[in-house]
Amino acid sequence: MIDSPLTGKTAFLLGPLPVDQAVVTTWGIMAVLGLGSFLLTRRLSLTPGKVQSVLELIVGTIDAQITSTIPGEPARFRPLIGMLAIYILTANWSSLIPGVEPPTARLETDAALALIVFVATIGYGLRAQGLGGYLASFAKPTWVMIPLNLVEQVTRSFSLMVRLFGNVMSGVFVIGIVLSLAGLLVPIPLMALDLLTGAVQAYIFAILALVFIASAVEGEGGAKE
Repeated sequence: MIDSPLTGKTAFLLGPLPVDQAVVTTWGIMAVLGLGSFLLTRRLSLTPGKVQSVLELIVGTIDAQITSTIPGEPARFRPLIGMLAIYILTANWSSLIPGVEPPTARLETDAALALIVFVATIGYGLRAQGLGGYLASFAKPTWVMIPLNLVEQVTRSFSLMVRLFGNVMSGVFVIGIVLSLAGLLVPIPLMALDLLTGAVQAYIFAILALVFIASAVEGEGGAKE
């Protein structure tokens, strides 16, 4: 259970620099995902086995979500959207490991993820429309909307951060409280619910990121949630 959603725990000191526990957990998740990706994909073949079939199903599902939002070749968006979905899902489910606090229960982690989406949205918009076309999209449907569209560009990324942080952090608090009051076995149903919530939040974050990118690519001047 975490003491405060705004106060991190120092894992160790790197010289004078304190390294937060959430950062260490993130490094661990990155290492596991990176090593797992290498081991699972080093022997791909034209005749897929069980593991490769599962991997192809995952990639196909991600591609289907992308093409349903942005028509065309999904490969250009797959690395970002796939990374967001898989990382957030793994981070959310890391709470099942005893003594591990999910990085997504920390505000700074969610802020970093939202910042990635914010920068990626601008980058994809500039690549698709050019500087002039992208800036002109903020004047749609009329130039009066420029301030609102600019504000929306920031606030929708902020909403991504708050949504993910609130849902994951609240789940950690509830399970921690019930565990401290009721013992080991009683919180199991809540932990199962937390698994579902973690998967849903990963899906929602990735889909909203995709919608924001789609609006920038298509020049709508801002996505609506």
